[in-house]
Amino acid sequence: MKIRETSLPGVLVLSPPIYRDDRGCFFETFNRRRMAEAGLPENWAQDNVSLSRKNVLRGIHYQIQQPQGKLVRVTHGAVLDVAVDLRRSSPTFGKHLAIELSSDNAEMLWIPEGFGHGFLVLSQVAGFAYKVTDYYSPAAERTIAWNDSDLAIPWSVPASDLIVSEKDRLGVKLKDAEVFP
Repeated sequence: MKIRETSLPGVLVLSPPIYRDDRGCFFETFNRRRMAEAGLPENWAQDNVSLSRKNVLRGIHYQIQQPQGKLVRVTHGAVLDVAVDLRRSSPTFGKHLAIELSSDNAEMLWIPEGFGHGFLVLSQVAGFAYKVTDYYSPAAERTIAWNDSDLAIPWSVPASDLIVSEKDRLGVKLKDAEVFP
């Protein structure tokens, strides 16, 4: 497994070797030993899956208590995946990383605690799977506005074409958000 650092300290791109032949392909999505060697958690609280149609935008979500590290990947289709540094003491506070994840490239993104996360579906349908380090806590969940001009995330789809939940439409600007120390 190739692991590369990103512009956000702690956020990693994981690229598993893909074995292809005339039947299709095979690759590992999780290997406890390799993940531990990379400094990723060995124990996980939940595995989650969402299925979304084209132009659905989910996020930017995080939990202020019971923060979650996330290992995310696309099982079918393609998304623009975004991580936002919400650690006020970090030199990259308020910065984001946007990367295309797809079932074709099989890349995964490790997003540690202290970051917000969101994604935009680029394909007709996308299956999105993620492992998290702590349990979902609705009372602790927070949402940053996906269209906060201070973040300047290049979503690549006109806002009028996006499908956004009520919860995500009510997200707050980063300057008004409860963030990590």
